[in-house]
Amino acid sequence: MFDTRPNLQQQPIGGHLPCLVFDNALRDPQTLVDMAVSNRSAFVEEARNGFPGLALRMPQAFNALLNDFFLLHVRGPFGVRRIVRSFSRLSMVTRSPVELTPLQRVCHRDYLSHDPGQRVFACVLYLFRDAAMGGTSFYRPRRSEQEINDLRDRWARMSSTEFTQALGMQSAYLTESTDHFERVCTVSAAWNRLIFYDSTIFHSGDISQPDRMVADPASGRLTLNGFFVCRPSAGN
Repeated sequence: MFDTRPNLQQQPIGGHLPCLVFDNALRDPQTLVDMAVSNRSAFVEEARNGFPGLALRMPQAFNALLNDFFLLHVRGPFGVRRIVRSFSRLSMVTRSPVELTPLQRVCHRDYLSHDPGQRVFACVLYLFRDAAMGGTSFYRPRRSEQEINDLRDRWARMSSTEFTQALGMQSAYLTESTDHFERVCTVSAAWNRLIFYDSTIFHSGDISQPDRMVADPASGRLTLNGFFVCRPSAGN
């Protein structure tokens, strides 16, 4: 399923590991789109992960193939010894701006382990042809770690209206720098482009045309998202 010799580029992210960008990652990406279309009724909104849309967990057989790709092409650049656990899902952003919760209106990090001896990485495979639906942006906090954590705890308890009043920002997907976060780079979307990054870097989908976000795998912003909890190599 995966190309054995993908084209790799690196997008620097200041102060962090780079984002690894593989173009033409799958031999036949349409297979995943067709799978999503066939299983449209099985997509659900998983409230606990905060994703602003619908998702479908992938079978373990596919996860194994994704793990093999990670170990072959990503382990070295990211200084990984082995994968402890992983999972993946097909996802579609579907919420309109007025439906977003406060934490869906800012960038986020994916913490899947509190073990200091583990590292967590994520990937996104873009399964749509219209790049205008948006890639992925990375951000640097403009406040201390403690202040950002305290703010996010406070924002999580706010209603959307309270959040708008507190920050003076209309309900929208994050696409630019704010008083709290500086956008440092954006990786544009491209059909069959697969990116890997440290999931503890603040990031967000770069969605500037939310009216294009529809619950249709054939025409919406369909992606494959993977998450990897890893043991680092010695010295990393």
